[in-house]
Parts: sequence; C-alpha cells; structure tokens
Amino acid sequence: MDEPIKQELVECLAAFVSTHKKQRIEQVLEARTRYLTVVLEDVFQPHNASAVLRSCECFGVQDVYVIEDRNAYTVNADVDQGASKWLDLARYGAAQGGAPACFAALKDRGYRLVAATPHQDESRLDDLDVEEPLAILLGTEEQGLSDHALEAADSYLRVPMYGFTESFNISVCAALILRELTGRMRRASVAWELSEAEKRDLRLRWYRKIVRGSALIEERFLSARNSAQGSAGKNR
Repeated sequence: MDEPIKQELVECLAAFVSTHKKQRIEQVLEARTRYLTVVLEDVFQPHNASAVLRSCECFGVQDVYVIEDRNAYTVNADVDQGASKWLDLARYGAAQGGAPACFAALKDRGYRLVAATPHQDESRLDDLDVEEPLAILLGTEEQGLSDHALEAADSYLRVPMYGFTESFNISVCAALILRELTGRMRRASVAWELSEAEKRDLRLRWYRKIVRGSALIEERFLSARNSAQGSAGKNR
C-alpha cells in the first residue's frame, strides 16, 4: 500500500476513533522509540516473558526480538495485560535462522548488542553509553545467555547488586535497565524518536485494532476509492 493511500485510510478510520483515544495515541507515538530494543533469548517462562513485554510497552520500546532456538515463547495474557498488541515482536526460530540471523539483522540495522549478564564486569548500568542504538540481550534465569549470544555481543552490561543473590528476576532486570536507559536516552542529544512515516504506520495499525469492524470499513473505503479512480480515468 503506497503512502498516500495509507494516509487516506488513517483519516478514514480516525472518524471512528474518539477524540480522547486519538489524543492518547498521539501522546504514545511521541514517546515511542526504536532506538532501544530488547532481545529475549529462549525465555520460556510465560510470567517472566510477558512481564518483560509489559515493561517494554510501558517504557515506550516498540520492538522486541524473540529467539526461540530451544524454547518457544508464550505470552501470559493475565500478566501481559494487552501490552503485546501494541508492540512489534520479531520471532527467530529455526525457520528464521535462530540467534545468528537475529543478531545479524540487528547489527545490519545499526544496533550495538549489549549482553546483560552478572558474570562480566565490563560495564555497569550506570555507565552504559547511549550515543548509539542499543539492543539489550536477556537470557533465561537458570542458564543466562548462550555462549553464542555472549560472543556476538559488542559489550556487556551488569546491573549493580549488593546482596547475596546472584541475579535479579529477568522481568525485574528488564524493567531496571529500561527505566535507566530510556530516561537517559530521552535526555541525550540523539535521534531516538520515530520518523513521521513510522508514526503513521503505527497509527494505522493501532486504529485498525481499536475500531470495531475496521477490516470491513477498510474494504469499503478501498472499493470506493478504486471506483472513483476508475470513473475519473474514463472521463479523461
């Protein structure tokens, strides 16, 4: 679908969205980012996996990459609270090339891969530089990140801890990291915001989700538009 049609469709669906919801969507779009993203490697516990998605959505992170080499990723609706429907989940199982394909795609998109692990002292959360796009790699609580993920990482990240426990719960770890990095990102002189084209595409997708019967409305809109164009062509 070309850009003018997308914009016309946004305007069509907007007529079925309340003023309050449109204002809320615009507020969220202004705070959304792809400058920072999260990668979940084989995280299979539904509660933790879903809690991470909820944190991503709350802190304005649009994209989550899910690696499913060993474990399938399952969303728990009670924990997720609908957060996943507003996010983009990119799944990398065996059919998509798994972890190697995921890491290659992220690097092609300009991300620095940062492995969150308590076993490396290279960088504390407080010291992590946000001057370039970051992809935060998170693994399972029992095994952590795989050797492949640690090898693919450009740097490491350790969340400061002062007790006997070796590591945070993964969902808590994700929330702590996102709280710190999204705040620092927004204060930095970096282009963290979505482009106008990205905002329009998300606006269209979100309108489709909240407008009842949006598929039928869109079908009628496109049919009427094509008919009008056909009539205009015949009259030339």
